[in-house]
Amino acid sequence: MQRQRWIATVPPGGGRRTRVRRKLPYLGPPSYGTPPNWGFPPLAWRWPTAVPGTVVEQPVTVDRVRSVAGHASSMMWALAGLAVIAAAGEVWRYVLLLRSRTGALSSGLVTASDALVGIAAILTMAFGLLAAVVTLWWLHLARHAAADLVDERLARSDGQVLVYLLFPGLNLAMAGVILAELEHQILRRPADQRPEPTNHVKIWWATWAASGLLFAVTVLWRFRDSVQARADGVVLSALTDLSAAGFAVLTALMIRRLVMLLAPIDSTTVRYQRVVRVEGAPEPPLRAVKTLPSRR
Repeated sequence: MQRQRWIATVPPGGGRRTRVRRKLPYLGPPSYGTPPNWGFPPLAWRWPTAVPGTVVEQPVTVDRVRSVAGHASSMMWALAGLAVIAAAGEVWRYVLLLRSRTGALSSGLVTASDALVGIAAILTMAFGLLAAVVTLWWLHLARHAAADLVDERLARSDGQVLVYLLFPGLNLAMAGVILAELEHQILRRPADQRPEPTNHVKIWWATWAASGLLFAVTVLWRFRDSVQARADGVVLSALTDLSAAGFAVLTALMIRRLVMLLAPIDSTTVRYQRVVRVEGAPEPPLRAVKTLPSRR
């Protein structure tokens, strides 16, 4: 028996017809019988850092750099005043040492001299440490603000800068290099060009190195026990205090100079103005108003 195979085909004109969607006219904005329950939460705008689990680094603003620079500069001026007082106390002590060679001194005078020298030294060291911390924080902000301003990467990481500035001996050589790099970026010089410090940075660098070396000599000199060595130690302490005062003044001036180069316009000195009225200006053309079809 022969097998047969049936094949079914679509008759002519029996294909699937596509439905044509009818375009409805615009009936206006949607309306609701009751207020909808959906919408945005009733919260004020906040940065993504307010959301738990997100960490977003915000750029350092120039106003923030200027604010910290004001505090650092004020502390440096105060440190300079305390260092001058400490130097005056050392000079007074040296004068008393000279007078003691020809006669006895009153106990009250010696006690007052020792108290002035001790209190001035403690205040100078404590305030110097606080001023150094604030200045390092300003340097951190200024480096990031300058890099963001010229759209470049930092020449050195924050960890490297901290090690270079806190390691004894190494900080005498690297402090000027780091300051020259910061000045290089603030002055908008090419990134592929080697930083060339200006005279302001060179003077600050030389003062910093001289102050550090003089401080080291003064500390080592105090290990000598002779009477003349102690008298010379008083003179060295006075010179160290005077060099610290000069360095603090130069640092305050350097901070002010770099901030002025970074942001020449101070927002606190700018006068805000508003438009009260406009006279003699032509009338602005009115925009054509489109009428929407009425709702059905």
